[in-house]
Amino acid sequence: MTAFVAEYGLFLAKVITLIAGILLLVGGIGALLERRREHREGHIEVKSLNDHLEDMKTDIEAAVVDEVLAKQHEKSRRKQEKADAKALKKTLKQGKEPEKPRKRVFVLNFDGDIHASGVEALREEVTAVLTIADKDDEVVVRLESPGGLVHAYGLASSQLERIKNKGIRLTICVDRVAASGGYMMACIADHLVAAPFALVGSIGVVAQLPNFHRLLQKHDVDYEVLTAGEYKRTLTVFGENTDKGREKFIEELEDTHDLFKTFVAEYRPRLNVEKVATGEVWFGRRALDEQLIDAISTSDDYLFELCSEHDVFELHYEVKVGLQERLGQLAVNTSDNLLLRWWQRVMNSRMLSR
Repeated sequence: MTAFVAEYGLFLAKVITLIAGILLLVGGIGALLERRREHREGHIEVKSLNDHLEDMKTDIEAAVVDEVLAKQHEKSRRKQEKADAKALKKTLKQGKEPEKPRKRVFVLNFDGDIHASGVEALREEVTAVLTIADKDDEVVVRLESPGGLVHAYGLASSQLERIKNKGIRLTICVDRVAASGGYMMACIADHLVAAPFALVGSIGVVAQLPNFHRLLQKHDVDYEVLTAGEYKRTLTVFGENTDKGREKFIEELEDTHDLFKTFVAEYRPRLNVEKVATGEVWFGRRALDEQLIDAISTSDDYLFELCSEHDVFELHYEVKVGLQERLGQLAVNTSDNLLLRWWQRVMNSRMLSR
């Protein structure tokens, strides 16, 4: 029996040592990945939407049009491209000014979560656009966001302001939702477009937190909050909240709301801000009536029309992501999607009950 206990103890020690070693190894790898993540760089990927549409058209023609006609069409297209290139080369050789190029449109995508984490990519994309775009060009942002933290969406809005400050036309398209912080970004647009049933608005501020003070008291647990500064902490989760603290907290919410309303009024002066800054949301068609948006359209239709007369490029800032980060981001995206779906159900039920 003694020998068995000794052997078991030795085996257990080996197992514990092995587990500790694995944990140290994983921790070291995690720290290394974190350091690499801090110093890694991404790159801008560019896709021509004109070429994308042309490829789609070619594929469909190959399937539904007579093969001979499809080949003739493709041959004619290539012949025209060569002729255009030859004409441009001749013009430059003669020292003449070439014909004014077609207007360029740069398309960015912003899919916002509660932390507006997409702002890191957005700032790189905006910087890339500003290195080449001029006042004859246009930037289109396909925006989706139910809102989130004020300071996070304030930074995201500032990135869009950079485009405006350069005098470049900014169009924002909303296909599903641009509410609260999402609308803070959307209202900056020179031209704001939303799908017929996109949710727009929610110009308001909300804060909520549970309080377990009475539960702790019931179990004779003391929780102390020590501060230096009268309003360093107004409401707490575990401490006893006071009427004075609540009043100060509400005062801060109202101040934030006033800043939000002033911001919206600055970019949409025709909007009756006091009427719509109630925290309510509107579907696209109703939002147009309230002048929260400028036109009804999906981003697909808007960009499709632009492609007929302009050169349209979609930009995306790409960073190589490791397996650990992909799994973590998958968990975050899943929780955000569940929250968004719940929020949309709540908003839809509110709108239908009106």
